Parts: sequence; structure tokens; C-alpha cells
Amino acid sequence: MKSALIVGTALLAGALIVAAVTAPAAAAHVGIAGSVNATPSIAASGGVVAVAWGATPSNAPTDVYLSISRDDGHTFGKPVRVSDAQSRAALSGEQPPRVAFVAQRGLDPAIVVVWTSKAASGTRLMMSRSNDGGRTFARPVVVPGTDAPGNRGWEDVAIDSNGEALAVWLDHRDAASAAGHAGHMMHQPGAHAEAPAEGVEHAQLSKLFFGRLDAPGARPIAAGVCYCCKTALTTGPDGAIYAAWRHVYPGNLRDIAFAMSRDAGRTFSEPLRVSEDKWELDGCPENGPAIAVDAASRIHVVWPTLITESGNETLALFYASSRDGRVFSPRVRVPTSGPAYHAEIALSSGGALTIAWDEAIKGGRRVRFARGALSADGGISFAPLSIRRDSLGSYPAISAARDGVVAAWTAPSGSGSQIAIERVR
Repeated sequence: MKSALIVGTALLAGALIVAAVTAPAAAAHVGIAGSVNATPSIAASGGVVAVAWGATPSNAPTDVYLSISRDDGHTFGKPVRVSDAQSRAALSGEQPPRVAFVAQRGLDPAIVVVWTSKAASGTRLMMSRSNDGGRTFARPVVVPGTDAPGNRGWEDVAIDSNGEALAVWLDHRDAASAAGHAGHMMHQPGAHAEAPAEGVEHAQLSKLFFGRLDAPGARPIAAGVCYCCKTALTTGPDGAIYAAWRHVYPGNLRDIAFAMSRDAGRTFSEPLRVSEDKWELDGCPENGPAIAVDAASRIHVVWPTLITESGNETLALFYASSRDGRVFSPRVRVPTSGPAYHAEIALSSGGALTIAWDEAIKGGRRVRFARGALSADGGISFAPLSIRRDSLGSYPAISAARDGVVAAWTAPSGSGSQIAIERVR
């Protein structure tokens, strides 16, 4: 399949809202011509930035592509196809293809991409690696432990202190094997799956799995997880591994949970409730958490949840932190201009905290950003960042690059969509 790079420059129409007013740089766009380009993820290593996404031509399967920037996210090269005919992608906003930089074997950075693909009895995770900085990719292979009955996905990827890739994902193999139960077929990518009335009991069939991309031994680390909210995974400077996800608590409450490992993933702590939001829902919110850990091993989590405000229900964005992984601070609301969805978080090398999300506006959604400032007493305040007319879109992804934060999101374009990429100032 031949690809064509779509590159454009959007109009400037916004300002950085902090102390001074500064116009942000124009966004670039990448994509495959004649396709719906959507569900990006992003990673950075030094001055190299990688963006992966799914491209779906009219009446054709979805493939995974990757584009590389070698100048801190200012310009991007021609997209490279990562998937093949045997590993066509089954993606959604909550389960994009995940990209990460792994241990380098040569002069060029090594990159791994993980995505969900349909299989005979459900879905499985596929992966492919590039050892030449994203110019070419190896033939895709199945992620160890994911070739099983039922659906799995909503994955996240992180890199440990040895430069090796780790993953967590939601896994419904127990639902697939339960006698007379067809629930595993409901949770297809993009579907708004409804949970049966038993709520917590049924959720025990949905588990959070952890594994290494280059080794067998994937295993569940929690049961009772929400069925189709994205998961979050990261590592700390001390080598600890941190995971967050949406859990189903008694009363069919769908709040954010957290677990950590200090022995390279051999064992994980019991799930800890980050915040008692009490979001009662007989179904999946399709809004998972995001997590980051700073140089002092402080854990930062951001997520959306339902609140009642002025007599109306709306989705609000919240943040909490922990210094030890045993207790989290009371939640702090991140200011938004409308119902907030699909939060992401990034920490720059200097410790600056950036949050991205999309929010509902008349006629669609737009992408928004906020910067968090920590105080000496451990408190935090948030200031909104650039608001642009061309920030229409959804499902943002952000990563800290060498000298700032780079964001990518799905942006409307005519009858289809492109991937917008912007340095967040």
C-alpha cells in the first residue's frame, strides 16, 4: 500500500494564557491520503519524536503507521507502515497503537509499536520493532500471553530501567470461557459495551494483565476492572512500575485504581482506590486514567469523572498525587470549559506537569491543555494553555520532548481526519 504524507499549516488564533500572552506555533499534520487518520499516540527520546496512529481507507481495513521527527517535533517525515495484512488493526480512541523507545542496539533509536488486532476468537495484541529509527519495521508478532480467547486491548506500554518494554492491558479471556456467556463479544473496539446487572460480580471476569513484550509470563494483576477504559502504565527513577485503571467497586461504582511493583513486575500491590468518586454506571465510561512519575518518585494521576454541577450532570477532570503509592492526596479539579474527556499527562525534564484532554463544544470537540504548578507544601494549581481555533479534534496524546511537550490528536479534515501535531508552549 503506497502512502502519501499530508502536511499543512493551520491558522494561528489563540494565546498562551498565563502571565504573558504568546502566540503558539502552527500545528503540523500527518496522515495517509484518502484515509481516516485517527487514534494517535506519541513518544520522545532526546530530539526524536515518534507518532503512531491508525489509517483507514474507504471500505478497507485499518493499518498502523508511524512518522518520525528528528528536530524536537517541528517537522515529521513520510509515514511508514507498521502493520501488515496478517495484523490489521482494531483500534478505538481508548486503545490507540502505543509507541515507545526501547533499548538501542545501534546508532539509531529503537522503537516498538503495540496495537490491537482481530483474531479468530476475539482480539490479540501485536507488536513490531524498528532498529533503524523508524525507517523500517520488522514483521509483526503476537505479544506474549495475548493469543487467547476473548477480547483484550486498552493497553499501555512503558520502558523499564534496562530499556525493555512492559505492557498492561484489559483481558476478557475468562468472560469468553464462562459457560453460556457471550459478553466477550460485546467489547469490540469502539463499542459502548453495557455491563450486565450483576455489575461487580461480572466484572471479576475482566482482568488487568501485565507482561513484558520480549518474554513469556504475562499474568493478571487485578480482577474486577472496567471493561473498555484505557489503562495507564509508567516507571519511576527507582525502577518501580506503576499502573492505573478504572475499577468496578461495590454498588457498580467505577472509580480509578492504582497498583505498583518494586520487584520488576514479579508482584504488584493490592489495588488502591485513588479517589472515591462514586461514579455509578451500568456500563463502561470509556474514559480511563493517565499516570506519570517525577524525578522524586511522586506519582501523578489525572482522570475524568461524573459530577453534578448547578443541577446538571457533567464530566469533570481531576488530579491526585501520592508520594509513596499507599495513599493519594484529595482530588483537585482541573479547570475546563466544558465536559472533559480522554485525559493525558506528561512531565518535562524540568518537572513541569502538562495535562491534555478534549472537551465538548457546539458542533464537536476541541483539544485543551493545562500546566500544573506544584507549591512548596505539595499543593498544585492549574493554568490553562493555548486555545486555538484549529484545535478542533479529540483523543490527544502528549509526550515530553527534549525542550518541551509535543501533542498529537485526531483533527477533522473534510470528510475524514488527519493527525495534528503541535508543540505545547
